[in-house]
Amino acid sequence: MKLWQKDKASLKEVERFTVGQDQVMDMYLAKLDVLGSLAHIRMLQSIGLLTEGELKSLSAELKDIYARIESGEFKVESGVEDIHSQVELELTKKLGETGKKIHSGRSRNDQVLVDIKLYLRYEIAQVVETVKPLFALLLEQSEKYKGQLLPGYTHFQLAMPSSFGLWFGAYAESLVDDLITLEAAYRVVNKNPLGSAAGYGSSFPLNRTLTTNLLGFDDLNYNVVYAQMGRGKTERIVASALSNIAATIGKLAMDAVLFMNQNFGFISFPDELTTGSSIMPHKKNPDVFELIRARASQLMALPNDIALLTNNLPSGYHRDMQLLKEKLFPAIQDLKDCLNMMHLMLANVKVKENILSDDQYKFLFSVEEVNKLVLSGMPFRDAYKKIGIDIEQGNYNPQKAVNHTHEGSIGNLNNDQLERMMNDAINKFDFGKVDAAIQQLLK
Repeated sequence: MKLWQKDKASLKEVERFTVGQDQVMDMYLAKLDVLGSLAHIRMLQSIGLLTEGELKSLSAELKDIYARIESGEFKVESGVEDIHSQVELELTKKLGETGKKIHSGRSRNDQVLVDIKLYLRYEIAQVVETVKPLFALLLEQSEKYKGQLLPGYTHFQLAMPSSFGLWFGAYAESLVDDLITLEAAYRVVNKNPLGSAAGYGSSFPLNRTLTTNLLGFDDLNYNVVYAQMGRGKTERIVASALSNIAATIGKLAMDAVLFMNQNFGFISFPDELTTGSSIMPHKKNPDVFELIRARASQLMALPNDIALLTNNLPSGYHRDMQLLKEKLFPAIQDLKDCLNMMHLMLANVKVKENILSDDQYKFLFSVEEVNKLVLSGMPFRDAYKKIGIDIEQGNYNPQKAVNHTHEGSIGNLNNDQLERMMNDAINKFDFGKVDAAIQQLLK
């Protein structure tokens, strides 16, 4: 079944090529398509295009389809082009002419637009819920290991003492900024395109404000042409925000791979979280972190992939946009998997104690020695020169701060402030309003 078909069917080769992965990808959208239709038919009844009885019967059948989707009993049948066609087909089989009325005042264009926005809105909420426990764990580990020093590096050369408190806390703060950018993407997503039809509006007196409220959108896309132009742009903005989170955990994964290396030996993990070699019995490989790093890189390439798919397209709908789903939908699942695996790994990390007692790290304290001389009254440039000459001549023997708090590195954790910042970022999403609207729609 095809919503656009009149009499002659397409060649099978054309059908296979144009449908592509839509039957698979549309299952991501299935529940959201039903929600969009529930809102649309309420609006149609309010403007006289459906009777109260038709609304009641359509609502009942749509809610039954929604329940079947949730239980895994629903599928897009072979020969049916997409989720929209499948839903309309089932309604028509059950309700006859009433089922055919559901498409009044909309096109597949605005139907898929609202499906995608509802899906992205839902998935952004899921990503936030997945970030929250990782953020909390990073703060917990930051506090737990704030007294454990480790070398800091610049240019990949030994620089100054740092701490595991700072290391864990840095990635926690990075996640705060990532959610700020994700919230900005959420504001773009949370606008209602329903009623824009094929991108040029409808002559029916559609009440777009009603569907906006029913679906829990913050606002609507006012210009019907822009509603369609937002396809691709919305996905790119979301992908860009998701790529920021990917960049954070990708860098963290790289650090973990490095710190596990025997030449560093700063952290370790239980055997069951690492893999081995088929010929080298001593190996404990960081495969989880390596795959997080690789998937993070793929996610960081995603905004560019989307841009290249949609670049230089004129206004209006184009079939190129169909491929956006294949790029973005699985990527979101990959990000959530990576976040969950990062949490699993860091919950089981073991930090090596007294790392800086090794004599190879003695130069880390050169700045502290310079500062001591400055505090005693020597000008900074003179102090810097003296310590530098001492190092070159082998006369540098600092008192290393290994077993006590190194205030310069870990006295500024401010984890309580980070927690407040994260809570502020999360609260701006206002997911409660959306949940309430959807629950009301499904009553």
